[in-house]
Amino acid sequence: MEEKKGRRAAIKNMAVATMAMALPLTLESFDAVASDAMAAPALKGHVNHSVCRWCFSDIDLDTLCAEAKKIGIKAIDLVGPKEWPTLKKYGLDSAMCNGAEINLVDGWNDPAFHDTLIKNYTAMIPLVAQAGYKNLICFSGNKRGKDDETGWKNCVDGLKKIMPLAEKHGVVLVMELLNSKINHKDYQCDRTSWGAELCKRLGSENFKLLYDIYHMQIDEGDVINNIQTYHQYLAHYHTAGVPGRHEIDDTQELYYPAIVKAILATGFKGYIAQEFIPLQKDKLQSLKTAVQICDI
Repeated sequence: MEEKKGRRAAIKNMAVATMAMALPLTLESFDAVASDAMAAPALKGHVNHSVCRWCFSDIDLDTLCAEAKKIGIKAIDLVGPKEWPTLKKYGLDSAMCNGAEINLVDGWNDPAFHDTLIKNYTAMIPLVAQAGYKNLICFSGNKRGKDDETGWKNCVDGLKKIMPLAEKHGVVLVMELLNSKINHKDYQCDRTSWGAELCKRLGSENFKLLYDIYHMQIDEGDVINNIQTYHQYLAHYHTAGVPGRHEIDDTQELYYPAIVKAILATGFKGYIAQEFIPLQKDKLQSLKTAVQICDI
């Protein structure tokens, strides 16, 4: 530890001394130069990084956007129209828009909710397109006794009524895969194969899946193989540590560098978003570390 401290001090002194010879800097400038000298290396540029807003809800959005930009994050996930102007102010994308869904349990697999969902998505799809965004989240809803076939049929019946509008505006409806074992009991789209079958039945490039790595590790495992098998149906990825949904460091069971490498090997060009709940006191440092872990 003492060796590391000495190394940091040497780097800081070298940076300050070098700049002092070139410019008449203020003391504040010295600190800025030293901070830059010790900053993390630039990201490699192979991954489009995003972060989910709700995981950092105790940090105001302006601060989160400003710090995300410093880290190298390009987008914020799960924000609606009221927050888009803030993202635009910082030059950030809204990688996964929300605001049209009812909730996680009342979804497209139940005709009782179709009228409301069709109304909501019919209003939201043009807004997403006008803002220059692409992905809009949706949910299957809970089974409530429905078998797979009934769930697929009901989803198709409802979604096909708004797919022409999504196609017209170039918006992709993205259904999230959630685990039904721990966090979302009875959720129907809880396996990659179930979501992929729904994609096949709809037959539109404007309907895809959000592959949540945390959720799918819990419900089915075999993460890399499933990514390789179903990648053509996957539009977006979320991360989190298993178990617990916390940092993706060595306190949990998944090896994210290998997972991200497998994602990139499929030719994926979309976003990988951090969706873990930080345990560490310095939440932004946890976010920075997670991005670096995934920066393959």
